[in-house]
Amino acid sequence: MKDVVAVIMGGGQGTRLYPLTRDRAKPAVPVAGRARLIDIPMSNCLNSGITKLFVLTQFNSASLNRHIAQCYHFGALAANSGVQVLAAEQTMSNRDWFQGTADAVRRSLHHVIDGRTRRVLILAGDHLYRMNYQRFLERHDEANADITISVCPVAQDHASSFGLLHCDENGFVTRFAEKPTGDDLEAMRVDPAKSVAGGQAPGAPFLASMGIYVFTPHVLTELLEANPESHDFGKEIIPAALDRCRVAVHFFHGYWEDIGTISAFYRANIALTQDGQFSLYDPDFPLYTRPRYLSATRIEQCDVQSSLIAEGCVIGRSRIKDSVVGIRSRIGDQVEMEGALLMGNDLYETETERAAQRARNVPPLGVGDGTVIRRAILDKGARVGRDVALVNEKGVQEADGDCYFIREGLVIVPKNAIVPDGTVV
Repeated sequence: MKDVVAVIMGGGQGTRLYPLTRDRAKPAVPVAGRARLIDIPMSNCLNSGITKLFVLTQFNSASLNRHIAQCYHFGALAANSGVQVLAAEQTMSNRDWFQGTADAVRRSLHHVIDGRTRRVLILAGDHLYRMNYQRFLERHDEANADITISVCPVAQDHASSFGLLHCDENGFVTRFAEKPTGDDLEAMRVDPAKSVAGGQAPGAPFLASMGIYVFTPHVLTELLEANPESHDFGKEIIPAALDRCRVAVHFFHGYWEDIGTISAFYRANIALTQDGQFSLYDPDFPLYTRPRYLSATRIEQCDVQSSLIAEGCVIGRSRIKDSVVGIRSRIGDQVEMEGALLMGNDLYETETERAAQRARNVPPLGVGDGTVIRRAILDKGARVGRDVALVNEKGVQEADGDCYFIREGLVIVPKNAIVPDGTVV
């Protein structure tokens, strides 16, 4: 795998994940209580034996750079390996931002591909899944393909959110449509009797592109140079390649969730509290992240049901159900949390500092006594006071407040926000 290069797409401004992307790049958004989105494809790569990686980003990349520098050290033995973050850069020939996924790769090719590169793996930075890319690459080689697309069966209810494709009996793509609707969507339905064996799942008659690809390097270079005005792989590069390239499919049957929107991000995190297809506890395929050497979590007479509690937390006499509690979280007494996603904190406050904050009528870090939180996301460093209610009883779908946002019906307290005592949302 030393001759394989992985390129992880950091995404653009991340507007669909705002306000979580207000102060950070999309791949740096915390997930699962202690990791970040970038750790998912990074872990997949490392567990697959791929150690030469590039992360392409252009917005708020400081925290992402810091996380990668603190987490991923390959050492002197890993020659020609490592992780580089490539932000959009001005050159004499181009002074613009990245215009899309394909444009980002096109402008980074001189960093990514050299004479030793045999395959280029293009990965999304905002999906939750576990995949050994060795089988993906083997499928590309066995098919003698120019491009291989990993696909996943999806149901009709969600099919129009993805790029859909048809393939022949040998597993080569014959038709591709980006987010089709109506008759165009129906035309992409796959007949199980004519589909490649293993490509179907009950109740999922469509094949969705996962947005990850294997390219033969010279084919990638030629496609990007031949289509200089094409900025996106799914909408432009892949459809243009069907007439001139061998485009194969790789069927993926495991858990996969595109977590590029607030509701999908929330749903994927809360789903981790239940037994499901994605496990955080596979010793042979760990989820790597930055080691923090925190103490064990302390819980006092707390009723906890179906929840994830990260390390370094202090939790009072409270009730927590179907929730994710991130690192260094501080939760007071008589707090009720259900369907809550707390991202935790980057630091601790001493008791002296907490008392000083209270004297200034500023809540300390964490969640104050008597607060009720339901279906809400609290970003890092949030200060939620006493007797606060973050419940959205009126079912508002979109709103902006002084210390909160509501997106897709979910209450979001942004990073470092202060929610005063007694606030009701």
